[in-house]
Amino acid sequence: MTPLLITFSGIDGAGKSTQIEKLREYLTQQGLSVRILTFWDNVAVLSSLRSGFSRKVLQSDGQVGSPDKPANRNDKNSRSFPLLVGRSLLHLADVFRLRKIIRRERSAANGGVIIFDRYIYDQLAALPMHHWLARAYARFVLSLAPNTDVSYLLDAVPEEARARKPEYPIDFMRQYRSSYLELRKFAPLSLIAAGDPDNVHAAIVARLNAVVSKFPQPQVDSTVTA
Repeated sequence: MTPLLITFSGIDGAGKSTQIEKLREYLTQQGLSVRILTFWDNVAVLSSLRSGFSRKVLQSDGQVGSPDKPANRNDKNSRSFPLLVGRSLLHLADVFRLRKIIRRERSAANGGVIIFDRYIYDQLAALPMHHWLARAYARFVLSLAPNTDVSYLLDAVPEEARARKPEYPIDFMRQYRSSYLELRKFAPLSLIAAGDPDNVHAAIVARLNAVVSKFPQPQVDSTVTA
């Protein structure tokens, strides 16, 4: 049986890690095996060199920010033309590696679920999606990417997301969110509205049930929609 492929995307601080863990617990309770992969650790080509470049050349501290310990990230928010060209080439390499990894994971797994913490969508959303050339490039890369069963885009208010995870300037966070919403116009991303973690989880499960009816839906607030 081919495993389900589920992905989570969204701006930093949108709650992806929290919702991935809640969904993992839920699926495990249903007796399903769950394998979690992160795009940066398991897919991204030359990830160590890319991180080193951000630290040494772009002067990024490379830390994960928290309310009591803000970070000063300077990587995907740097959008000079040479950087965009370099990233675009790397994203092509990423998507070909992604195809290989998903083939391997699907052939090795006997059913169950594979969950990706970020996906190729998140790489593309860091590009200036307001520009037609970036959108055309994104469409091309997506034509090469493996299909998913459910891809979630967790929405968030940029100011609130940055308060939870202070890493990038607020102007970039707003642009980043806009890029995700633009990408959603031609990528199969299911938008999950920002909200209480339990209600967000309920919306995630409801959307999953719309795709795979065998998963029972928990009792949730009747006002929650996917």
